[in-house]
Amino acid sequence: MLFNSEIMQQPAAHILLAEDEEHLQEALKLNLEMEGYEVTAVSDGLAVLKEVESQHFDLIIMDIMMPELDGISTIQSIRLNNRELPILILSAKNASADRVTGLKTGADDYLTKPFNLEELLLRVEILIRRNQQIQDKPAPSDVYVFGKNRIDFKAQSAINYKGEAIALSKKEVMLLQLLTEHANQVVSREKILRVVWGYQVYPTTRTIDNFILSFRKYFEPDSRHPLYFHSIRGSGYRFVSYQEAN
Repeated sequence: MLFNSEIMQQPAAHILLAEDEEHLQEALKLNLEMEGYEVTAVSDGLAVLKEVESQHFDLIIMDIMMPELDGISTIQSIRLNNRELPILILSAKNASADRVTGLKTGADDYLTKPFNLEELLLRVEILIRRNQQIQDKPAPSDVYVFGKNRIDFKAQSAINYKGEAIALSKKEVMLLQLLTEHANQVVSREKILRVVWGYQVYPTTRTIDNFILSFRKYFEPDSRHPLYFHSIRGSGYRFVSYQEAN
């Protein structure tokens, strides 16, 4: 039997590029294709939703300010049914609040314009590779219970102590997994940025603080006096595991 190296080669990752600036779209599509990616390019948010429904993608690169449907609203719609697909926001909005909004909405990364092409390509590679590793690596346990809270990592959902259902973003799941896997240990900010976001340039530690505040609102009977999610000044964060919530 003959084995052709081309047959054995992994298929190219498929990227959906959403950018309404024509010249930038063409330049990005060309450079991504030169890196060996298959690229589908669209110019508005509604087109993104149609493509996601009809095709498989390994990554979306998306502008925020687009016609028909803006990038944030598009991400929110995607995350209703697809929590696994990596999304990289590429935007001229460079305020910290805009970045936090994008990441909290469900984006995996945020890069501002103007950008360095080499950095963009590196982030694309990291996001695709990390998502493939996550898909290939089974979680130690799909469900984690603490107190009267229950997290289903695979379903990206939780039931809190009030019995309320909570939909979790992929970033929230990744951070919860990291903290619970290191229960009762301090996890450094640097490790969180490296493991959850894949690099240390951005987001800032303020972004992690916002995620921790969200976890307290979800799971703590008194968010001002947390039982489980603790910020350790100058060190990082610690998840404290109790059998039951007091």
